[in-house]
Amino acid sequence: MTASTRYDDVADLLARRIAQGTYTVGDRLPSIRELCREQGISVTTAQSAYARLEEMGLAAARPRSGHYVLPRPRPRDLPTVSRPAQRPLEVAQWDQVLAMVGSAPSADQPRRLGAGTPALDAATLKPLGRLLSGLHRDPDPRDLGYDSLAGHPPLRQQVARLATTSGCLLHPDDVVITTGCQEALAIALRMLAAPGDVVAVDSPSFYGAMQILEAHGLKVMEIPTDPRRGISLEALELALDQWPIRAIQITPTCNNPLGYTMPESRKRELIRLARRYDVAIIEDDIYGDLAFESPRPKAIKAFDDEGRVLLCSGVSKSLMPGLRVGWIAPGRYRDRALHEKYVSTGASATQPQRAVAAFIEKGHYQRHLREIARRYQRQRDIMTDWVSESFPDGTRISQPRGGFLLWVELPGPIDTPRLNERLAAERLHVAPGPMFSASGKYRHCLRLNYAERPTASLEAAIRRVGELAGEMLEYPDSEATLS
Repeated sequence: MTASTRYDDVADLLARRIAQGTYTVGDRLPSIRELCREQGISVTTAQSAYARLEEMGLAAARPRSGHYVLPRPRPRDLPTVSRPAQRPLEVAQWDQVLAMVGSAPSADQPRRLGAGTPALDAATLKPLGRLLSGLHRDPDPRDLGYDSLAGHPPLRQQVARLATTSGCLLHPDDVVITTGCQEALAIALRMLAAPGDVVAVDSPSFYGAMQILEAHGLKVMEIPTDPRRGISLEALELALDQWPIRAIQITPTCNNPLGYTMPESRKRELIRLARRYDVAIIEDDIYGDLAFESPRPKAIKAFDDEGRVLLCSGVSKSLMPGLRVGWIAPGRYRDRALHEKYVSTGASATQPQRAVAAFIEKGHYQRHLREIARRYQRQRDIMTDWVSESFPDGTRISQPRGGFLLWVELPGPIDTPRLNERLAAERLHVAPGPMFSASGKYRHCLRLNYAERPTASLEAAIRRVGELAGEMLEYPDSEATLS
């Protein structure tokens, strides 16, 4: 075990003790010498462990006294449980989605404060850059032709090994590589439902999946969703009783946009419900590897012994979106998934697959996840403080358990599409709530991204959003351009 992973492990051990109440607020933690003796580590490793604990916001050093447990951040009001329409709906909102994803960021574009882009400046991504450079500099002739339709075999092997961290037992042949997780979701939805069919989703829900449903003429049954526990299984059961639902599409771990992770007991119950009504589950696990807890939560797929869960994931959120590397473990639907893959894009590009496979195999991926999850957790707390301080009273904020996206529920009549119009004059843009609903709900909600390192410029932008929201609340009928 390397020194770096050792001090990470010691820091995680101390964090667990704090969480369990072994050490409470104000308690003095073991001295450097005591920690060295207890854990059998060097002074340098112990000092690094405490530095990590400080970065996590769990402890602070007092001169000539030692390290002490800090108070936990004060609890904030979470967003309210969603109350979507109780009938299947057709999807709209494409114009708002296009405004978010339609063009690459440039000097002429607004600063997108709600985009779903991960941090691309992490030092732990450098080995991936070197792998990609080497492949481009000295390409293997085999990389210039078509790869296997199911995907590069070494990558499928690494994905199957990686799946064990989420409790899934997969064979490499169970995995089909796709051009991003978006294609995996599209393949799953096309296989399971025909135009006019109904698909149940958590609400609010990922707008990319919603647009796939719209493009294929599918109807959406939005299910009430709790910001702590996730989709309401009680409401889902009522919907399954009442409507001919063909599939359940859900993001149960580090959800986008609410940030919740469904408790394991409810994931098991969801499997039982799907079995009783004989419906498939499309599980979007794209943010699962970015969970702040260790080990990461189990996927719903981990409890599936019938092949009815189609697990979709990729590296667009954990590594780089530009790689366009995703995958689907389609269970009993594998043959159909291969056919859908063929008619949509055929084989995926080989070089990105080779680079990602090598990155995982060499241990770089797990190291990157450890570092980036700690960073995102710190930045979540900073962003939450900025929103709490600068947004109107009554604002409710999600408490994500992973990933890098924050859901904000504004008070009163504040309309976030209209807020975006006012922000455009200052070259700012948030992700407005209606993007995440088939019916255009959540007009008083927005999504923010905290993957970017905190800077004075970012803080000023967030505070400006809050100021404009406050002015809209105070003067709801004013259409004048605000200064």
